[in-house]
Amino acid sequence: MEQADSPQNTVLAAASDAKSESGAPAASAYPALGVRQFGRFNWLGLWTLYKKEVRRFTKVWMQTLMAPIVTTLLFLAIFSLALAGLRPDINGVPFINFLAPGLIMMSIVQNAFANSSSSLLVAKVQGNVVDFLMPPLSPLELNIGITFGGLTRGLFVGIGTFTAMSFFVDFTVHSFFAALFYACIASLLLGQIGLLGGIWADKFDHLATISNFIITPLAFLSGTFYSVTQLPEFAYNVTQYNPFFYMIDGFRYALTGHAEGSLLFGAGMLIGLTLIGSAMCQFVLARGWRLKS
Repeated sequence: MEQADSPQNTVLAAASDAKSESGAPAASAYPALGVRQFGRFNWLGLWTLYKKEVRRFTKVWMQTLMAPIVTTLLFLAIFSLALAGLRPDINGVPFINFLAPGLIMMSIVQNAFANSSSSLLVAKVQGNVVDFLMPPLSPLELNIGITFGGLTRGLFVGIGTFTAMSFFVDFTVHSFFAALFYACIASLLLGQIGLLGGIWADKFDHLATISNFIITPLAFLSGTFYSVTQLPEFAYNVTQYNPFFYMIDGFRYALTGHAEGSLLFGAGMLIGLTLIGSAMCQFVLARGWRLKS
């Protein structure tokens, strides 16, 4: 009695018949095994990477979300107790209302940078960076997934800080669209800087160098705690080219209705820097610099 052919025997027979003269099976010999086609964009892979990035910080939310919120509230409490009664209104805005948007934006940018930079550096230190490189993800998909993870953490911290501060500060949102725009563009830009930093860094000291000598000074010297109109002329002119000033000034405008710089110029600068940062991330990811070597 002849045995009926099983699907497995059918595939093996097809592979045997399709062998080339050299003995190697032809590529068309395995159609029944199935090859998944993702098309021009791997949406499933991108979504999985993004969820992984979000779960990285939500799993330890006390450290990644609550800690920066509490730290920002401490800044607000210290400046409120020390200076609120001594400082006059700034552009008709009470000092505490002037200070709060700068503190919120500072927490947003620091956490967006920390999320994307630590994601890559931890993978490199632990030796599992292959988890980024092995899946069928293009450089663009890696760029978007990691950067949007930083964007999400920045927005989470910003919303949490705003909510906590609203118990102590009488906020009046002047423009919800402006608040969302500046929070998102700042998070995207710092997420891309963090991605580049995570690729470049070989140890946590390298990331601390970027944070301590670039991110924090630019944030502190951009009008977070004071009006830039009080600066000497040279320092004021330098501030006009500090992207962190436009992040804070734009977000402050969204909450108070008052801006100290050009909103149009600031928005254009931030969008341009974000596009440049995205192109740089795309380039280094495509080359595999410090990732595949």
